[in-house]
Amino acid sequence: MSVTSTKKGPVTIISINRSDVRNAVNSQTAQELATFFKQFDQDESAKVAILFGENGSFCAGADLKQINTSIDHIHWIEENAGVQGPMGPSHFLLTKPVIAAISGYAVAGGLELALWCDLRIVEEDAILGVFCRRWGVPLIDGGTIRLPRIVGLGRALDMILTGRPVTATEALNWGLANRVVPKGTALQSAVSLAEELCRLPQVCLRSDRMSTYEGIGKEHKEALRNEWKHGKGPLLAEAFN
Repeated sequence: MSVTSTKKGPVTIISINRSDVRNAVNSQTAQELATFFKQFDQDESAKVAILFGENGSFCAGADLKQINTSIDHIHWIEENAGVQGPMGPSHFLLTKPVIAAISGYAVAGGLELALWCDLRIVEEDAILGVFCRRWGVPLIDGGTIRLPRIVGLGRALDMILTGRPVTATEALNWGLANRVVPKGTALQSAVSLAEELCRLPQVCLRSDRMSTYEGIGKEHKEALRNEWKHGKGPLLAEAFN
Protein backbone atom coordinates (compact mmCIF):
# COMPACT_ATOMS: atom_id res chain seq x y z
CA MET A 1 0.00 0.00 0.00
CA SER A 2 1.18 3.53 -0.75
CA VAL A 3 -0.83 5.03 2.13
CA THR A 4 -0.65 4.12 5.79
CA SER A 5 -2.81 5.03 8.76
CA THR A 6 -1.52 4.98 12.33
CA LYS A 7 -3.03 6.17 15.59
CA LYS A 8 -1.46 8.07 18.45
CA GLY A 9 -4.25 8.10 20.98
CA PRO A 10 -7.11 10.15 19.50
CA VAL A 11 -4.86 11.44 16.66
CA THR A 12 -4.85 9.57 13.34
CA ILE A 13 -1.84 10.07 11.06
CA ILE A 14 -2.45 9.26 7.39
CA SER A 15 0.75 9.21 5.36
CA ILE A 16 1.49 9.03 1.63
CA ASN A 17 4.60 7.00 0.84
CA ARG A 18 5.56 7.17 -2.85
CA SER A 19 8.88 8.90 -2.40
CA ASP A 20 10.15 7.98 -5.88
CA VAL A 21 7.55 10.40 -7.33
CA ARG A 22 7.48 12.95 -4.48
CA ASN A 23 4.28 11.33 -3.20
CA ALA A 24 2.35 11.98 -6.40
CA VAL A 25 -1.05 10.29 -6.30
CA ASN A 26 -2.18 7.61 -8.72
CA SER A 27 -5.62 5.95 -8.78
CA GLN A 28 -4.70 3.36 -6.16
CA THR A 29 -3.26 5.99 -3.81
CA ALA A 30 -6.36 8.17 -4.23
CA GLN A 31 -8.63 5.26 -3.32
CA GLU A 32 -6.51 4.39 -0.28
CA LEU A 33 -6.61 8.02 0.91
CA ALA A 34 -10.39 8.08 0.51
CA THR A 35 -10.78 4.81 2.39
CA PHE A 36 -8.57 5.81 5.32
CA PHE A 37 -10.26 9.19 5.75
CA LYS A 38 -13.70 7.57 5.71
CA GLN A 39 -12.49 5.18 8.42
CA PHE A 40 -11.15 8.10 10.46
CA ASP A 41 -14.44 9.96 10.24
CA GLN A 42 -16.37 6.87 11.35
CA ASP A 43 -13.98 6.00 14.21
CA GLU A 44 -15.55 7.33 17.41
CA SER A 45 -12.21 7.20 19.24
CA ALA A 46 -10.45 9.37 16.63
CA LYS A 47 -10.74 13.14 17.06
CA VAL A 48 -8.25 14.78 14.69
CA ALA A 49 -6.40 13.49 11.62
CA ILE A 50 -3.09 14.57 10.09
CA LEU A 51 -2.24 14.23 6.40
CA PHE A 52 1.49 13.83 5.88
CA GLY A 53 3.90 13.01 3.06
CA GLU A 54 6.78 10.70 3.90
CA ASN A 55 10.43 11.33 3.01
CA GLY A 56 10.40 15.11 2.86
CA SER A 57 7.64 15.90 0.37
CA PHE A 58 3.94 16.43 1.08
CA CYS A 59 2.51 15.67 -2.37
CA ALA A 60 3.47 16.62 -5.92
CA GLY A 61 -0.06 16.24 -7.24
CA ALA A 62 -1.42 13.58 -9.56
CA ASP A 63 1.03 11.08 -10.97
CA LEU A 64 0.83 12.18 -14.61
CA LYS A 65 2.64 9.04 -15.80
CA GLN A 66 -0.12 6.88 -14.36
CA ILE A 67 -3.09 9.19 -14.70
CA ASN A 68 -6.18 7.54 -16.14
CA THR A 69 -7.64 9.61 -18.96
CA SER A 70 -9.95 6.94 -20.31
CA ILE A 71 -13.53 7.88 -21.16
CA ASP A 72 -14.75 5.55 -18.41
CA HIS A 73 -12.62 7.28 -15.78
CA ILE A 74 -13.73 10.73 -16.97
CA HIS A 75 -17.32 9.54 -16.59
CA TRP A 76 -16.52 8.24 -13.09
CA ILE A 77 -15.11 11.64 -12.08
CA GLU A 78 -18.22 13.36 -13.44
CA GLU A 79 -20.61 10.99 -11.71
CA ASN A 80 -18.77 11.29 -8.38
CA ALA A 81 -18.29 15.07 -8.42
CA GLY A 82 -19.09 16.32 -4.94
CA VAL A 83 -18.76 12.80 -3.51
CA GLN A 84 -15.18 11.63 -4.12
CA GLY A 85 -12.43 13.50 -5.93
CA PRO A 86 -9.74 12.31 -8.34
CA MET A 87 -7.16 12.81 -5.55
CA GLY A 88 -9.27 10.77 -3.11
CA PRO A 89 -10.92 12.60 -0.20
CA SER A 90 -10.86 16.07 -1.78
CA HIS A 91 -14.65 16.20 -2.27
CA PHE A 92 -15.43 14.96 1.25
CA LEU A 93 -16.74 17.19 4.03
CA LEU A 94 -15.71 15.29 7.13
CA THR A 95 -17.21 15.84 10.58
CA LYS A 96 -13.81 16.18 12.28
CA PRO A 97 -10.70 18.33 11.67
CA VAL A 98 -7.75 17.40 9.46
CA ILE A 99 -4.34 19.07 9.66
CA ALA A 100 -1.88 19.08 6.74
CA ALA A 101 1.76 18.61 7.82
CA ILE A 102 3.60 20.07 4.82
CA SER A 103 7.25 19.56 3.95
CA GLY A 104 8.91 19.85 0.55
CA TYR A 105 6.36 20.31 -2.23
CA ALA A 106 2.60 20.76 -1.90
CA VAL A 107 1.82 21.52 -5.51
CA ALA A 108 -0.91 20.94 -8.11
CA GLY A 109 -3.27 18.29 -6.70
CA GLY A 110 -1.06 18.17 -3.61
CA LEU A 111 -1.91 21.80 -2.97
CA GLU A 112 -5.57 20.90 -3.41
CA LEU A 113 -5.25 18.19 -0.74
CA ALA A 114 -3.62 20.75 1.57
CA LEU A 115 -6.46 23.20 0.91
CA TRP A 116 -8.97 20.46 1.72
CA CYS A 117 -7.46 20.18 5.20
CA ASP A 118 -8.71 22.53 7.90
CA LEU A 119 -5.26 23.75 8.97
CA ARG A 120 -1.82 23.75 7.34
CA ILE A 121 1.48 23.42 9.21
CA VAL A 122 4.24 24.33 6.73
CA GLU A 123 7.97 23.81 7.02
CA GLU A 124 10.11 26.89 6.43
CA ASP A 125 11.58 25.65 3.12
CA ALA A 126 8.37 24.18 1.69
CA ILE A 127 6.95 25.25 -1.66
CA LEU A 128 3.26 25.53 -2.56
CA GLY A 129 1.86 26.22 -5.99
CA VAL A 130 -0.46 25.43 -8.86
CA PHE A 131 2.31 23.71 -10.82
CA CYS A 132 -0.25 21.84 -12.95
CA ARG A 133 -0.61 25.14 -14.85
CA ARG A 134 2.57 24.16 -16.72
CA TRP A 135 1.02 20.99 -18.11
CA GLY A 136 -2.50 22.14 -18.90
CA VAL A 137 -3.98 20.03 -16.09
CA PRO A 138 -7.00 21.74 -14.47
CA LEU A 139 -7.82 22.08 -10.80
CA ILE A 140 -10.63 19.56 -10.23
CA ASP A 141 -10.12 18.70 -6.55
CA GLY A 142 -11.57 21.88 -5.07
CA GLY A 143 -8.65 24.21 -5.74
CA THR A 144 -10.61 26.93 -7.53
CA ILE A 145 -13.18 26.87 -4.73
CA ARG A 146 -11.08 26.65 -1.58
CA LEU A 147 -8.05 28.75 -2.54
CA PRO A 148 -9.95 32.07 -3.00
CA ARG A 149 -11.88 31.42 0.21
CA ILE A 150 -8.62 31.06 2.13
CA VAL A 151 -6.40 33.75 0.56
CA GLY A 152 -8.83 36.01 -1.31
CA LEU A 153 -9.63 36.27 -5.01
CA GLY A 154 -6.64 38.37 -6.08
CA ARG A 155 -4.02 36.17 -4.46
CA ALA A 156 -5.79 33.02 -5.59
CA LEU A 157 -5.77 34.21 -9.19
CA ASP A 158 -2.08 35.07 -8.87
CA MET A 159 -1.37 31.46 -7.95
CA ILE A 160 -3.88 29.91 -10.37
CA LEU A 161 -2.97 31.92 -13.45
CA THR A 162 0.80 32.00 -13.08
CA GLY A 163 1.45 28.63 -11.46
CA ARG A 164 4.38 30.24 -9.65
CA PRO A 165 5.95 28.81 -6.49
CA VAL A 166 4.84 30.31 -3.17
CA THR A 167 7.23 30.15 -0.23
CA ALA A 168 6.28 29.31 3.32
CA THR A 169 6.77 32.93 4.41
CA GLU A 170 4.47 34.24 1.69
CA ALA A 171 1.94 31.51 2.45
CA LEU A 172 1.93 32.55 6.11
CA ASN A 173 1.46 36.21 5.24
CA TRP A 174 -1.49 35.27 3.04
CA GLY A 175 -3.12 32.94 5.57
CA LEU A 176 -2.48 29.94 3.35
CA ALA A 177 -0.17 28.55 6.04
CA ASN A 178 -1.44 28.63 9.63
CA ARG A 179 1.98 27.96 11.15
CA VAL A 180 5.52 27.93 9.73
CA VAL A 181 7.90 25.58 11.52
CA PRO A 182 11.57 24.54 11.14
CA LYS A 183 12.52 22.00 8.51
CA GLY A 184 11.81 18.44 9.58
CA THR A 185 9.27 19.36 12.28
CA ALA A 186 5.95 19.62 10.42
CA LEU A 187 4.64 16.26 11.60
CA GLN A 188 5.72 16.80 15.21
CA SER A 189 4.15 20.28 15.21
CA ALA A 190 0.94 18.95 13.64
CA VAL A 191 0.69 16.22 16.28
CA SER A 192 1.12 18.84 19.04
CA LEU A 193 -1.62 20.99 17.53
CA ALA A 194 -3.87 17.97 17.03
CA GLU A 195 -3.45 16.96 20.67
CA GLU A 196 -4.34 20.51 21.68
CA LEU A 197 -7.55 20.30 19.65
CA CYS A 198 -8.32 16.89 21.14
CA ARG A 199 -8.35 18.37 24.64
CA LEU A 200 -11.13 20.80 23.74
CA PRO A 201 -14.88 20.02 24.08
CA GLN A 202 -15.51 18.02 20.92
CA VAL A 203 -19.23 18.49 20.33
CA CYS A 204 -18.86 22.28 20.29
CA LEU A 205 -15.63 22.20 18.25
CA ARG A 206 -17.21 20.04 15.54
CA SER A 207 -20.49 21.92 15.41
CA ASP A 208 -18.80 25.33 15.09
CA ARG A 209 -16.49 23.90 12.41
CA MET A 210 -19.43 22.53 10.42
CA SER A 211 -21.41 25.74 10.79
CA THR A 212 -18.40 27.66 9.43
CA TYR A 213 -18.24 25.49 6.31
CA GLU A 214 -21.98 25.36 5.75
CA GLY A 215 -22.37 29.11 6.25
CA ILE A 216 -20.22 29.93 3.22
CA GLY A 217 -22.47 31.23 0.47
CA LYS A 218 -25.66 31.23 2.52
CA GLU A 219 -27.84 34.32 2.82
CA HIS A 220 -27.17 36.10 6.13
CA LYS A 221 -30.35 35.11 7.97
CA GLU A 222 -30.17 31.54 6.68
CA ALA A 223 -26.56 31.30 7.87
CA LEU A 224 -27.57 32.55 11.32
CA ARG A 225 -30.39 29.98 11.51
CA ASN A 226 -27.92 27.29 10.49
CA GLU A 227 -25.46 28.47 13.14
CA TRP A 228 -28.16 28.15 15.81
CA LYS A 229 -29.10 24.69 14.51
CA HIS A 230 -25.52 23.54 15.06
CA GLY A 231 -25.02 25.52 18.28
CA LYS A 232 -28.09 24.36 20.20
CA GLY A 233 -26.73 20.85 20.83
CA PRO A 234 -23.37 21.78 22.36
CA LEU A 235 -24.95 24.65 24.27
CA LEU A 236 -27.07 22.10 26.12
CA ALA A 237 -24.57 19.23 26.15
CA GLU A 238 -21.29 20.97 27.05
CA ALA A 239 -21.62 24.65 27.85
CA PHE A 240 -23.47 24.26 31.14
CA ASN A 241 -22.01 20.93 32.30
